[in-house]
Parts: sequence; C-alpha cells; structure tokens
Amino acid sequence: MAGHSQFKNIMHRKGAQDARRARQFARLIREITMAARHGLPEVGSNPRLRAAVAAAREANMPKDTVERAIRKAAGAGAGEDFAEVRYEGYGPSGVAIIVEALTDNRNRTASDVRAAFARNGGTLGETNSVSFLFERQGMVRYPRRIAGADAMLEAAIEAGAENVESTDEGHEVTTAVEDFFAVRDALEARFGPPERAEIEWRPSTSVVLNAEQAAAVLKLLDALEEIDDVQNVSANFEIPEAVMQRLEA
Repeated sequence: MAGHSQFKNIMHRKGAQDARRARQFARLIREITMAARHGLPEVGSNPRLRAAVAAAREANMPKDTVERAIRKAAGAGAGEDFAEVRYEGYGPSGVAIIVEALTDNRNRTASDVRAAFARNGGTLGETNSVSFLFERQGMVRYPRRIAGADAMLEAAIEAGAENVESTDEGHEVTTAVEDFFAVRDALEARFGPPERAEIEWRPSTSVVLNAEQAAAVLKLLDALEEIDDVQNVSANFEIPEAVMQRLEA
C-alpha cells in the first residue's frame, strides 16, 4: 500500500521524540472535550469519545485527568469551544501535507500554520488542494502476538473491514470511515484493546525522499507538530529504511 513505509517511519520518529508528553496530553484532552461536547458525555454511547479515551489510555494519561476533561465538557458552557479546521499545502520536494487542528481562534491557528510552511520551504494552499492525493480510512493495529494472520483476517472480514495486512511486526486492519467504530469495537471484543486505532489520511501516491530531502520535510513536520492547536499531520512521502537510519544516527 502506498505510503505504508512513510507511516512506519513517522511512528518510529514520533516514538523517539515523545518527550513531548505535555503537548500530547493537551491534544488528547482537546479531542476528549470535543467528542464529549458534540455527543453524549458517556463513553459507552459515544464512539468518538470512546476512541479518544482509548487513545488517552494508550498514552498513559491518568484516569482522573480523562474523567475531569469529560466532566468539564459536559458542564453547561464550560471551557473553550473548539472548532475543527483543516489546512493543506506542499512541503519541500513537492510533498503534500494535510494539517488537522482543533482551535478556539481560527485566525491565530491559520497564521501559525502559514508561518510554519513559509519558514520551512513549504507553501500553504487552499482547502482540497492536496486532499485528492489521499484517502480517508480507518486503521486498527494489533501486535503480531495477539493472533495468527488467518484468525485476524477472518475476524476483520466478519466485522466489516476492507483489508488486513499482516507482517512480522503486527496486523493492520483498514476500514471505510463509516465502518471504523463498528470494526474497532468488534475486534476489541475479540482480541482486547488495539495497539492503535484511528481515522487517518492515507496517501494514494508517495514521494520517495533522499537524506537531504527527508531532513527538510521532517523539519517542516516538526514545526507544524509544535503548534499547540495542531492535532494531526499527514504527508505523502516515504523514507527508505537506510536513509532513516542515517538521519537517526
């Protein structure tokens, strides 16, 4: 699948950099707040909130912090009112980038995102200027030890998934966006909580980068991820494993 290597690279890079716990927690709390405020403030009755709480659990966020965020969101008029916004543009080497944010000040966020692109060799475009290069999909990932390839494939098909890719590293189940929550819940009932579960932008075509190009693109992604309002950054590039090892050395 196009973009698969790039997503693994980003996962490794983020894993190495996650001394960013405070920022990560802030983003998770925003997502929990948004999900609880725009649906029922009950995990069992709100699929988006259930996904946000699961992500918080994976990040080892304290349970009382999660519960406090839900209570705050459920209070009448409490706290900030966040809006979901999306920005699209091109980075160095023609890499397409989608930035998703939750913000209580659109002007501030747009200015911060535009500046990050401009200072790091990118160009912010109009809405839908690069999204045609991606497909919106649900993804549920389990470690290899959870089940054999055949068992995972059978369970995923029964749950309504589109595809399963099993490797030595694990099982990656992809779904249509509208089926994501049902598939995730069915697999969790059978195999327990997944390693990761989210709706993401997957590239339909990717740009393969050399070391110099990769360094420039990663610098832009770092700048975007450091913006407080930014929740997710997706891009359509691949970094060969040998190049990634040189960058990490």
